[in-house]
Amino acid sequence: MMPNIDPRTLKSMMAKMGIKSTEIDARSVVIDCQDRQIVITNPQVTQIEAQGTLSFQVAGNVEEHAKGDEHAEPEITEDDIKLVMEKTGESDAAKVKEALERNNGDIAAAILELGGHD
Repeated sequence: MMPNIDPRTLKSMMAKMGIKSTEIDARSVVIDCQDRQIVITNPQVTQIEAQGTLSFQVAGNVEEHAKGDEHAEPEITEDDIKLVMEKTGESDAAKVKEALERNNGDIAAAILELGGHD
């Protein structure tokens, strides 16, 4: 990065060169590799568009998970539970968590199982 440049000035300079940057409000980023998954939680994601090409800059807490590890428990967050409750109208958080566990943390599958209406 260029030292001693105000962020607004830098953004203005980038705009003059045809470079656009946009912050993305992401909950997590998953990089699916052949032998492992790299999961970035609490990410700061910036989308950069230059010369017709999109690039993403990602920073956050990094975790790696080996693929094929059947014993790994999926991480089910409160946000996941709230989202499924919102989409299905289900008010029992324990029932929602059980549906998420049965579906290995797959939110869409849990919504379908519980009869989502959105």
